[in-house]
Amino acid sequence: QVQLVETGGGLVQAGGALRLSCAASGRTFSINAMGWFRQAPGKEREFVAAIRWSGGSTFHADSVKGRFTISRDNAKNTVYLQMNSLKPEDTAVYYCAASSGRYVFLPSRRDLYDYWGQGTQVTISS
Repeated sequence: QVQLVETGGGLVQAGGALRLSCAASGRTFSINAMGWFRQAPGKEREFVAAIRWSGGSTFHADSVKGRFTISRDNAKNTVYLQMNSLKPEDTAVYYCAASSGRYVFLPSRRDLYDYWGQGTQVTISS
């Protein structure tokens, strides 16, 4: 089992920045990729970004490309999501996820992730 704990959510004004953190524990050696997803009220959970646990290759959704950056610190078993130029439409609960599958590509589908955090609320005021 892998446990994931997200921190760093909050309320910021449009144009501001936030950094989310996701600390992984447990069987972290089984992780091949980590991802961030978000879910706004009344909407489905959507992919935001993913990173290869070793090697560090990344993939960002078009909606956040150029504004959000996913990164990781393997020594701390932590993944980050730096969010800049935030917009009201970025308001959502943000979830961290871990995938143990061995995929050639970085997974962006929810069903390819095995472990999920509890989520952290991000609210952007206009």
